[in-house]
Amino acid sequence: MAQESSITEEMRKAIGVESAPVVFDVEKGAVKKFAQAIEDPNPLFQDEIFAKKSKYGGIIAPPTFPSMLRNPAVVDRIFNFDTPLKGLLNGGNELEFFKPIKVGDVISVTAKINDVKERTGGMGKMIFFFNEVIYKNQKGEVVCIGRQTLIRHEVKEKK
Repeated sequence: MAQESSITEEMRKAIGVESAPVVFDVEKGAVKKFAQAIEDPNPLFQDEIFAKKSKYGGIIAPPTFPSMLRNPAVVDRIFNFDTPLKGLLNGGNELEFFKPIKVGDVISVTAKINDVKERTGGMGKMIFFFNEVIYKNQKGEVVCIGRQTLIRHEVKEKK
């Protein structure tokens, strides 16, 4: 007897639907505070005089800075899908870089669900959502692509 899928029609219809963009101004203070928070002393992220002499011509953001530039549309949608799988886990993130993010850039962030898969594991039924986040600068250039896997899973009651 085949088991019924936990992937709903609503989930299937969400695949490939791009969110509206969320726009961020990249400010020097935010880049500096982020670099300090991750304890990265690289002068490219904090020292204007040093950064101006570099090949970038000014302060750039640390590679993990896009994690601050969030478009919550896809995560909110996944969280709000009607499913008995109430748990939500981050199954992993990766960033692919194409251009540095510079102070003064205006970054537009869109997101979409690329695929949905179902598996059964130690936690029972699980639905894997494979998401993509596109970061573009004010010139329309893709500066970074983020990929994330989110997992909805069963929550077992504690006895």
